Amino acid sequence: MVVAVGRGSVVSELRGIVALAVPIVIGLAATTLHGVVDSVMLGPLGAIPLAAAGLAAAANLIVYSAIWGVLSAVAVRAGQAKGARQHRRICEILRNGLALGWTVGALGATVMGLFWFALPWMGQPPEVRAAMPLYWTAMSLMLVPYSVSTVFRCTFEAVGRAWLGVAFAAVSLGLKVPLNAILIYGLGPLPALGLAGAGLATLLGEALALAAAWAYWSHARSMRRLRLRRAVAAREIASCAWEGAPLGALNVAETGAMAVITLMIGTFGTVALAGNQVALSVGGVFYVLPMAFSGAVAIRVAQEQGAGRLDALRPVTLAALGLALACMAVVGALMWFGGRAIAAAITDDPAVIAAATAIFAVFALNQIGDAVQSVMLGALRGLSETVFPATVSTVAYWAVGLPLGWAFATWGGQGAPGIWMGFLVALVGSGLALSLRFSARTGLRGAAPAV
Repeated sequence: MVVAVGRGSVVSELRGIVALAVPIVIGLAATTLHGVVDSVMLGPLGAIPLAAAGLAAAANLIVYSAIWGVLSAVAVRAGQAKGARQHRRICEILRNGLALGWTVGALGATVMGLFWFALPWMGQPPEVRAAMPLYWTAMSLMLVPYSVSTVFRCTFEAVGRAWLGVAFAAVSLGLKVPLNAILIYGLGPLPALGLAGAGLATLLGEALALAAAWAYWSHARSMRRLRLRRAVAAREIASCAWEGAPLGALNVAETGAMAVITLMIGTFGTVALAGNQVALSVGGVFYVLPMAFSGAVAIRVAQEQGAGRLDALRPVTLAALGLALACMAVVGALMWFGGRAIAAAITDDPAVIAAATAIFAVFALNQIGDAVQSVMLGALRGLSETVFPATVSTVAYWAVGLPLGWAFATWGGQGAPGIWMGFLVALVGSGLALSLRFSARTGLRGAAPAV
């Protein structure tokens, strides 16, 4: 992407990107740590509760991703209004966004609930399914307060109060540990609920965090400008949902593609599957980094476009791209040079270590492609363009990455790492296409209308 901007203008944007990306990273990490807490605290109860928690987490991830994609439109719209100094418009976006959050949350909970009835058809162990009805129900209902909290977090990030979102995410995570301890193992007259207690703890933690966010918004003096009464309009809700829907679909396509990759790797045997799980368990920790840069650049681009500073769109995006590449290059180097040591710290099986090390080598290259794709996706999202990037990325994953990966793995003789090589090609191709699209949208005269 050829960009005619001065070095100083790009450097000056670094601080703003970092100021947004850091709290977004922490907030996303706090959300992902809920599953880690459950795994650690359910471990003493045996393999069945652990398997149940993992199964629910896999389903939750798909619905989580869809919800986050749809509601991310709130951040972009609020960012554009912030840049244009349309404070009353921000209130309108927030109030309608909250209504959308309740709706999307209820829909997500319903979808999660319906997943339950598909488990027998997916060959899941009967003893695991028998242990988890209450846990699954609680994890489904939890999506409602999570969705509404996401609207608050998106709005706070867009108006320069990103650390507020982190604070309320910390409330949820901070409550999770003591609630887990009480409800899983019992305390005094309270019975030990085991697996069901962990689900109830997650639901209560999210509900209390939402209550805290709602109370702060309703009573804090600093929130007065966000409390102006505005009508809740079906047209505004539908418009926001329509803008975010392609990103929700994209996130489902991405998580679905990764699930298919896992199934494909399973055909290469238990060792390959175990090595893949080791690599994914580490890669998932770093996945929040490109997501955070994507969210940060989307908000900054939206703010600059709203303010009419179209000449700042490319410097903002280049600053985010430079930071993302630098961070993900470090992560890639860690996987490339330290993959074997990381795998050995997780398992002592030499065959699994070797399998994970080979996959880590491909993951190391993936980090660069993911950085470019995520930032350019976020930049286009900041311009309220979602259909094109969602289409390009979905086609890249499913029509290019998966078939090519299978070809590398089988005909090319690369085995399990070959499947992830196909994913690498998809990331590079998607990042290139999105970069060209952004370049076309942000010529010398600024952002051009979407085609």
